[in-house]
Amino acid sequence: MAAPFFSTPFQPFVYQSQQSTATAFQILGGDSQIVQIMLRPGEKITARPGSVCYMSGSVKMENVYVGENDGGLWQWLFGRSVSSVVLLNQESDGYVAIAAPSPSRVLPIDLSNFDGEILCQPDAYLCSVNDVTVSSSIDPRARNIEIGAEVILKQKLKGQGLAFLVGGGSVVQKILQVGETLVVDAPSIVAATSTISFQLKNSSPMRRAFGGDNNLMATLTGPGVVFIQSLPFHRLSQRIARSVASPSLRDNPKFVIQIAIFFFLAYVMIVSSIILTDV
Repeated sequence: MAAPFFSTPFQPFVYQSQQSTATAFQILGGDSQIVQIMLRPGEKITARPGSVCYMSGSVKMENVYVGENDGGLWQWLFGRSVSSVVLLNQESDGYVAIAAPSPSRVLPIDLSNFDGEILCQPDAYLCSVNDVTVSSSIDPRARNIEIGAEVILKQKLKGQGLAFLVGGGSVVQKILQVGETLVVDAPSIVAATSTISFQLKNSSPMRRAFGGDNNLMATLTGPGVVFIQSLPFHRLSQRIARSVASPSLRDNPKFVIQIAIFFFLAYVMIVSSIILTDV
């Protein structure tokens, strides 16, 4: 490991890219982590909007429109950001701290170790250093859309640089050999290599109507690498929403649906009895 080129109270990890440039960073914290990245003069970081926690005075921040990110104008029309934050260090050695937007773990991903490409959830991307391009994995032409990985992993990271992703709860890395299969709760997948074959399966309509998690399962077939999170953000938000709801809804979130089904069945029975009586 190369010696750090700056003076800080901690000893960071030094990332050595294929372009022979060293990027030093350290992941701080436990459940809600921060990645602090050191920058030489002229170096820059690209991050998602709203993720910057703090930075040194020599770093200049600006928002730029990146056309290949997500869906461009369509994402803007639906209320999502189409810009990225670029942090450029102009003078002496500086640093930038990027924070996870929720209780999450920060995952450093060296794209050169994954043949320069990896698929991830749209909210998993945090920031990147050096040669990394973020684009949508969905082909907007309907005739080319296939049901598979793009249903869950809607972003594609390409390049030979270093990217940072976030995963809720604990994160597990699984390496699948050729022909090896793994069944995973689909929302729990943070990222996966493009060599993995995806097959999605919905739960039965009755199960979705009467509640329960694990409504969408994914069967993954190797070879490749997949990163799995134990607490997807949507599941965390559902738990929070239930805890602040009224007692009846908190104890039974499907209470309204069950009452509606009860009255519907009662109505069917009454109508059926009337028809049979007339006959």
